[in-house]
Amino acid sequence: MSGHKHPKLHHMNDMNQIFGPDVTAPPIVHARFSIGDVVQHLRFGFRGVVFDIDPVFANSDEWYQAIPEEARPDKDQPFYHLLAENDESSYVAYVSQQNLIADDSEEPVDHPAIPDMFGTYANGKYQLRPLHRH
Repeated sequence: MSGHKHPKLHHMNDMNQIFGPDVTAPPIVHARFSIGDVVQHLRFGFRGVVFDIDPVFANSDEWYQAIPEEARPDKDQPFYHLLAENDESSYVAYVSQQNLIADDSEEPVDHPAIPDMFGTYANGKYQLRPLHRH
């Protein structure tokens, strides 16, 4: 180890010197659901399994603008990638936390990608296969 020391941030003033006084951290919003949880969309009723989570909106502006303005969710909340199903088909959905509730049906989700990504289903949750863990 050399005698070189890295500067440390000790005070908010240090952050202001580095980033400027107008930089504020986004509010911390905790994800209500986790990977493997079975959830249901509040408005549209479809069900899905969470397979990825973005802490804030991370899709395209075109996707966001396509949502009717009165239904457009706030971008500063977790967004969930779902292996989803409805009565007609299976698909991948991207849904804001405010539009999801836990699914209490205890029924598995019928999506063709589930067996590749998840193993057992028990107590309303799928177990991620070890191959897909980070």
